[in-house]
Amino acid sequence: MAFPSPAADYMEERISLDQWLIQHPLSTFFFKCEGDSMVNAFIPPKAILVVDRSLTAQNGDIVVAVLNGEFTVRYLRKNDRRCSLVPANNKLKELEITEGMDFMLWGVVISVISNPKDLKHVCFG
Repeated sequence: MAFPSPAADYMEERISLDQWLIQHPLSTFFFKCEGDSMVNAFIPPKAILVVDRSLTAQNGDIVVAVLNGEFTVRYLRKNDRRCSLVPANNKLKELEITEGMDFMLWGVVISVISNPKDLKHVCFG
């Protein structure tokens, strides 16, 4: 015997993540996250980052940057005198951007898609 789903009463159309998550399709990219630099911002390893390259990064944004040839994901902290990339993990150090570094802000993280099970080690060790 099959039971009807209570959700069937509310189904109108299929969900398109593109419509929900992407405002600028030609400048939006998906990145698979590695490492644990942003775990306390609910970005575990294996998370998918939705990154918009058309946005101007603001102080406090989570950004994808290229630092000395390597991609990294961190909070952007900037003012008139300095710029740094701040992890959301107390075990890692803030990276101050200094003259002579090969540095490029690649894009702004606008959404994070993750499996909650990938964060359980943060909460439960």
